[in-house]
Amino acid sequence: MSINATLFVQMITFALFVWFTMKFVWTPLTKVMDERNQRITDGLSAAEKGQRAEEDAKTQAQLEISKAKEQAIEILSKTEKRKTEIIEEAKNDAKAEAERIIVAAKAEIEQEVNRAREQLRTQVASIAMAGAAKVLGKEIDEKAHADLLGQLVKEI
Repeated sequence: MSINATLFVQMITFALFVWFTMKFVWTPLTKVMDERNQRITDGLSAAEKGQRAEEDAKTQAQLEISKAKEQAIEILSKTEKRKTEIIEEAKNDAKAEAERIIVAAKAEIEQEVNRAREQLRTQVASIAMAGAAKVLGKEIDEKAHADLLGQLVKEI
């Protein structure tokens, strides 16, 4: 195997080709690949941060929902308690009103009974005087009649 000028020219051409490729093709190509690798890494990192943020947001949303549920339960229990208080107040007011009406009705009945007694006494006295006048055969004068009626009413 002899080394001739073609082989030597091919070696120089190959060396120039390697140098040219390393200088003008390989460097920009590795730069583009490094940039792409960096973008992919940044994208994965951002996606990871996004997932963590989503998980945090879900957790926060669950906390807010549970707080809202607790508040709703508290409001409902307060409402139920207030409803019970209002019902009890209404019952107590109704009982007091009923007692007041009963007392007023009893007082009115007592007044009516007293009026009826007075009328009855007056009528009994008139009947007694009329009977006495007939028995005696004479009529008693007005003043004596009024005195006798008053006395009779006091006795009855």
